[in-house]
Amino acid sequence: MIKMLDQPEKEMKQLESPRGLKLRNNSGIIIKNLVKKFEDIMAVDNLSLEIQQGELFALLGPNGAGKTTIIKILCGLLQPTSGFVSIGGYDALKEADKIRPLIGFCPQETAAFNFLTGKENLELFGNLYGMPKEILKANVEILLEKLFLTEHADRRVQKYSGGLTRRISLAMALVHDPEIAFLDEPTVAMDPQSRRAVWEFIRELKQQNKTIILTTHYMEEAEELSDRVGIIDNGKLIELGAPKELNEKHDTKSLEDLFIKITGKKIREAV
Repeated sequence: MIKMLDQPEKEMKQLESPRGLKLRNNSGIIIKNLVKKFEDIMAVDNLSLEIQQGELFALLGPNGAGKTTIIKILCGLLQPTSGFVSIGGYDALKEADKIRPLIGFCPQETAAFNFLTGKENLELFGNLYGMPKEILKANVEILLEKLFLTEHADRRVQKYSGGLTRRISLAMALVHDPEIAFLDEPTVAMDPQSRRAVWEFIRELKQQNKTIILTTHYMEEAEELSDRVGIIDNGKLIELGAPKELNEKHDTKSLEDLFIKITGKKIREAV
């Protein structure tokens, strides 16, 4: 739940998904034997994985490994070739209408409309979720403040830098206070200060018991934020665990060293 500044506890409890839907049995994400083929390309190869409710899980892999395909399937934007997916206790194929209010998705590509201001983009997405006006207003204000966007709120997005655009896309994904957030490369194009600010914001979400699935090419980001990481290569899950445990297992000093050691076999063979 996104906390509102200077608001009594009674009002804070009103911040919820627009339909009032909640996670079923405090469930996270369950993936069983997930397959996605694009003609002759196996993008996701028999993936099975469980992500606990309240966990910050980093999904890592080289370019083209299948990370974004997996995220889009979990968000209902792609249909799997086969397999089972449960989000928040709901069957992703049979109960997609119940899942949508529970999730937020910050994609790699810009989600904002360039001809609208940052604030107008947030209000538009909140209205699409049917949010009550007062709750929407409060959430917009807090997100603008937390992501250092207040002074840019009334500028059109077409005038934003790449980093500002990423931050407004992140705010748009979270304006309806989702229980589960999918963040696909959320800090791309950000300067170090902005990236650190977003890290702190993501930590706040985790403290509120949100489930967060993060993809990133910044290994220090995954190492700093995640409870566990899953490393994907060529559509297969090749390693899973807490960063510290995996470094000990593979005798590496950092997640970046581990990542280089166990991924990119095809790239190395081609050199």
